[in-house]
Amino acid sequence: MKMKTLNPALGLMATLIATVDAGLRFPCSTLTVQRLDPAAQPGALPSSHLHMIVGGNAFNATMEGDVASRATCTTCQMSEDFSNYWVANLFFKDPKNGTYHRVMPAPVQPLLGGSNGAQGGLTIYYTQNDLSKDNLKQNPVKSFVPGFRMTVGSPLETNKPHAGLSYQCITNGNRGTITSTFPTGKCDGGIFTTHHFPPCWDGKNLDSPDHQSHMYNTVRSEYFDPAPACPSSHPVRMPQVTFEVTWDTKPFNNLWNPSTDKNPFVWSFEGSSAGTHADYMFGWKGDALQRAMDKSECFYDGCGSIKKQAMSVANQCTVKDFVRENIDGWQKFLPGMGDAAHTGMKVKKEFKA
Repeated sequence: MKMKTLNPALGLMATLIATVDAGLRFPCSTLTVQRLDPAAQPGALPSSHLHMIVGGNAFNATMEGDVASRATCTTCQMSEDFSNYWVANLFFKDPKNGTYHRVMPAPVQPLLGGSNGAQGGLTIYYTQNDLSKDNLKQNPVKSFVPGFRMTVGSPLETNKPHAGLSYQCITNGNRGTITSTFPTGKCDGGIFTTHHFPPCWDGKNLDSPDHQSHMYNTVRSEYFDPAPACPSSHPVRMPQVTFEVTWDTKPFNNLWNPSTDKNPFVWSFEGSSAGTHADYMFGWKGDALQRAMDKSECFYDGCGSIKKQAMSVANQCTVKDFVRENIDGWQKFLPGMGDAAHTGMKVKKEFKA
């Protein structure tokens, strides 16, 4: 059975009614919005384009080793999760004059377990098999290890994103059709984006030159489908990580006309909708994630196997502004793009394989 991601307005009800038991689902507030990318562009200060980042306060331009040992707080509800999760930030490009304005992430909708109060941010999933079963007896799941990182998607993609990277137009509280491109009409509830990461590891490398080859992507649809077996080249089953973000595009809906203007939303690297991508850096404390993945039929909080914190506490976690550039208000260029704004040369140079 295929299962679509849950409608925010119906998520709680559906969870109580349906058999939805496998994995973790929790909110993380926004930690910072900066041009930093320690996974794809380690050491670059600043990186080529703007990201919205959540998670632990060890986040920096360069991150090696055990991230959890250096972090002292996290913007995630799971208080033992000092990982970092980030995506490119969405922008509105005014069809009349070509100027840009940053789009804010809408606060993560309240989920089960007292998680209301998130500020912007992402919804994070760690699933063992799919949303309805864990399949642990046939396919046990191994936690990521300190120093592990991966990316999914690429800002250089111009054709079509890999399956599992998608868009939905929230209208009248309904997420609507899943597509591989930006919605062509106005979305009164925002643009909903999803990023499914690959779950099969080679068991050796914490990273790879392209930040993806050490993983094998079994994702072949836009749903939380049952995970197929990992190949012999990448035999280790890891948790299936997924990010969901709702971008609050409603403030810009009166600034464009779908009948005469093309889609005015772009990612922070310009590019196209096919370039949607996301980054992950593992940072769970000790064996906290493994404990959760070893629990059978436990959704949201690992059946008490890991500790949670109030989002009012999570929201107090911060990092300093390393780049110190103006990213708000109307801008002539996207942050960091400047003279490369119309050519994409900077992105192509810094992201070439």
